[in-house]
Amino acid sequence: MTRTTAAYSRRAAEYVDALGSMSAMHDADRHLIETWGAAASGRLIDAGCGPGHWTQHLAERGADIRGIDLVPEFIDHARATHPGIQFDVESIESIDEADAAIGGVLAWFSTIHHEPSDIGVPLAEFARVLRPGGTLLLGYFDADETEAFDHAITRAYRWRAGDLQQVLESAGFDVVETHRRAGRGTRPVGAIIAERRS
Repeated sequence: MTRTTAAYSRRAAEYVDALGSMSAMHDADRHLIETWGAAASGRLIDAGCGPGHWTQHLAERGADIRGIDLVPEFIDHARATHPGIQFDVESIESIDEADAAIGGVLAWFSTIHHEPSDIGVPLAEFARVLRPGGTLLLGYFDADETEAFDHAITRAYRWRAGDLQQVLESAGFDVVETHRRAGRGTRPVGAIIAERRS
């Protein structure tokens, strides 16, 4: 993921301006993430937190949460903008937590640049740090077929929901809910809530 990290570092300021605040977020996404966060029990991780706006949003609602991201510019911005919340430069493929230590992982579009052959790596890491019964909320770009596309930053992937569910199940999750949203002029998106299997 070094190339992806470098690509985001080069355009971090632009990304923060466009997508680094809650005002830029869709109301349906806000509702879904708030509902998930309220139901999750224990410490949470915002895995691939970017500028930290979702981390802050959940913290304001009482979550014990920290954010991690490999892009130093995002973490610097998050620390400066959201004091009092822990943000760390850390890979979603190697999370600094003990096994079964976490109650919930938010991975909101943070795995979109993983190739289908590699996406099992972060998913297995999420499963490792989650306690049995802990939940993952995964946001992704939705499609009828799993395929690469030219993302504004660097190549990313759209996923067929069924393909992503199979990978999640192989990583030790049971899928609880699936959500799909499409609107005029925007890429279709999806979200999956999955529970760490006992």
